[in-house]
Amino acid sequence: MSERGLRISHLHASVAGTQILKGIDLAVAPGSVHALMGPNGSGKSTLAFSMAGHPSYDVASGSVTLDGEELIGLAPDKRAKSGLFLSFQYPAAIPGVSVANFIRTARQAVKPDDLTPAKFRAMIFEKLDTLDMDAAFLSRYVNDGFSGGEKKRLEMLQLAMLSPKYAVLDETDSGLDVDALKAVGKSVNALRESDGGKDIGFLIITHYPRILQYIAADHVHIMMDGRIVKSGGPELANLIERDGYDKIREEVAAGAV
Repeated sequence: MSERGLRISHLHASVAGTQILKGIDLAVAPGSVHALMGPNGSGKSTLAFSMAGHPSYDVASGSVTLDGEELIGLAPDKRAKSGLFLSFQYPAAIPGVSVANFIRTARQAVKPDDLTPAKFRAMIFEKLDTLDMDAAFLSRYVNDGFSGGEKKRLEMLQLAMLSPKYAVLDETDSGLDVDALKAVGKSVNALRESDGGKDIGFLIITHYPRILQYIAADHVHIMMDGRIVKSGGPELANLIERDGYDKIREEVAAGAV
């Protein structure tokens, strides 16, 4: 049996004919938290969308496997059914569609007929309680008039209800004030401590290290110019907080990393 994990191997990808990813290697084990950091334009979001199967991102070579199953070549919905979740940097508003109906439809698409309406209702209220979210969310239209923090917390509710094997959080901290950032961090931690959440592997993509003050990362990777140039533990995020990316950029230029 293949070893469990979300594994990215020698991944090369382009957008509109321009090569962005230049050989990415990364492995996320179940239950672990990896942070992928880097300056704007380094290719972090391209990696997320390439993994999820966005049609605008062309994978030229390499592989992405989820517990041994190759994802490259599968339609986005097949990747989701395999257990991959992507949280968007800019979640879209869907006026006229309630949160409850949206999540019910998403759950049905990923895990057909596994919950009766009564069990779905019980589960979503349990997750609302776990994430300390108001039940009034359920009757609101998806992201319509939501604050930045509310949008990101709704992403966490979707994550909780879809119960994926691996979650990629793309710039979840983008545009959030300190209070909203704390709330999102609290939501992720509550989910990880809940039944069914302990084995979820996380890849947190971020520009700034501030979200890692609230979500402890086991591994930190620095991405520049389409490559992962440095990996380490949580101390690497502290280095970025102190010195920014210039020091690592100089090391790359000098061939030191």
